[in-house]
Amino acid sequence: MSNDDFKYRIDIGSNEMAIVREALEEIFPFWKELLPEEKEMVKENARVETYGKGVVINRTTEECKGLMAVRAGQLRTYILSEEGREVTLFRVQEGEICVLSASCLMDSIIFDVLIEAMEPTEVIIIPSSVLHQIKDKNLYVELYLYKTATEKFSDVMWTMQQILFLRIDQRVAAFLWDEMQRQKSMTITVTHDEIARYIGSAREVVTKVLRYLAQEKVVELKRGKIDIVNKEKLKKLL
Repeated sequence: MSNDDFKYRIDIGSNEMAIVREALEEIFPFWKELLPEEKEMVKENARVETYGKGVVINRTTEECKGLMAVRAGQLRTYILSEEGREVTLFRVQEGEICVLSASCLMDSIIFDVLIEAMEPTEVIIIPSSVLHQIKDKNLYVELYLYKTATEKFSDVMWTMQQILFLRIDQRVAAFLWDEMQRQKSMTITVTHDEIARYIGSAREVVTKVLRYLAQEKVVELKRGKIDIVNKEKLKKLL
């Protein structure tokens, strides 16, 4: 089944679309720097789309979507090795903006970055064709794109440091701790394969570490879920 089988355009009424257009000022920081005709162009072309879990939305080797703001759900940006190993660079949560979905507008980004919906996700998109017209005339938009991409570089460096300098059990523990905080629950909904893809490891290795943590009474393993049973022991592994 192809990605297109999972993707669907959200069906919203004119009232909700009007609300979305009014919200653009709050969502995109460069809005106040746009000229009236540029604002109108964005309002006329901005759209809302939703994607099912697992859909690869964007890759830099193809025509990019444009600037995405996450209204609900979560996106994952990652790179893929020739051997098929995935390394997650960073995640984009609700209320955040994914600038790499507009990477075709930034000449300095020449590596292939993929963007995946990690759960049913709804985004507001300013198409790259619209952004291209605006950024060529409005310096604030171009500066915003590069500034945001640069800020995300610190997240990428943190990921690389984990892969290079932390033991695999520390990386798994760090992921579980962060997910516990993000999901605000001692029960984390995640599979072994998803953890492996998040931390850039193999599923078999992650499963081995989780079984060890279960033996040490740090976690309890369930189908598609992991219960944190001892936060203090987990924290000591970080």
